[in-house]
Amino acid sequence: MTESAHKQHSAQLSLHDARFMRDALALGWRQQGLTSPNPAVGAVIVRPEDGSGGHAPFVVGRGATQAGGRPHGEPVALAMAGEAARGATLYVTLEPCSHHGRAGPCADAIIAAGIARVVSGLEDPDARVSGQGHARLRAAGITVDIGVLADEAARAHRGHVLRVTQGRPAITLKLARTADGVVSSGSAARLLITGSAANDQVHLLRAHADAVLVGVGTVLADDPLLTVRLPGLEQRSPVRVVLDSRLRTPPAVRLVTGAAQHPTWIITTETAPASAEEALRRAGADVIRVAGDANGRVSLPAALGALAQRGIARVLAEGGPELADALTEADLVDEALVVTAPDVRFGEGGYRIGPSFAAALSDAGRFRLLRSGAWNVDFYEEFERIS
Repeated sequence: MTESAHKQHSAQLSLHDARFMRDALALGWRQQGLTSPNPAVGAVIVRPEDGSGGHAPFVVGRGATQAGGRPHGEPVALAMAGEAARGATLYVTLEPCSHHGRAGPCADAIIAAGIARVVSGLEDPDARVSGQGHARLRAAGITVDIGVLADEAARAHRGHVLRVTQGRPAITLKLARTADGVVSSGSAARLLITGSAANDQVHLLRAHADAVLVGVGTVLADDPLLTVRLPGLEQRSPVRVVLDSRLRTPPAVRLVTGAAQHPTWIITTETAPASAEEALRRAGADVIRVAGDANGRVSLPAALGALAQRGIARVLAEGGPELADALTEADLVDEALVVTAPDVRFGEGGYRIGPSFAAALSDAGRFRLLRSGAWNVDFYEEFERIS
């Protein structure tokens, strides 16, 4: 092969690798919010030719981690491919596992299927894997390439990575505001800021989260449901989590009365009243006690640690400006979604985005703007933490 032909071949391989890794990432994304406590891994198996004399690669197997975390994406794709997996390339968003859990290691299944090459988006930092899956594949004579679309893979698996390395879930913070910056009316009246298109996007975010988080102030002011109410996705409502230092959540609110259908966890301090806990438990909520901070409020690191221990890896925080500032000050915000409606509501009245959160978003060394656009009349901005 001439040098120019080799470069052309390498470029084609790179193009194909990116294409099929994107397919695998899309498969994994569909399962986000369903696979806790395991990561939502996407996998695509590709033959090097189309069987008709051409050279275009074609897909023979697709898979993603199933609800509840088993089976993993790789065996699902291998089962679809069958014998066509022999000599094929597997694209997988996260390093195949190498340890025994409720099923055998994915690395062993890949070897047994006769896969010739594995393209992996990211090494799994879980101590039970952490390079051992890739090493096992290489020891079996399989070509292993790591890091294709690594940034996208890291973003897709951020919750899993943080859970196993820092003992906490990833936090996406969502706030909606009017054109004049108001996020809450400051009264008992609920303030509906964004339109239906933006609201649908928030419901989609809920469908891909393991838990949705609010403070007790939001519960008292709005009595929210925090469920997914998109047609066909109603069963994907996440766990509802309330931060409530003194257990002020009334047992009659909708989060509690609906806990049999959609679990509600209330995180409180060790000093909260036992009688209030008993009333909430009788009504159907699960009460979790953690350490308090210096001000007697729920310690956010302790609360997130408790969620991680329960398998929660992705949290959508939908509280108001007080929760947003508290999470920001504790350096716990990984992604932020700010939706701005076009109208002006209150002038100088109402509550606005807190100073800590506002300052963080404007700090180019702390957050970067990932994307922006419009959902009908509402403008959105998605920010990402700079590691």
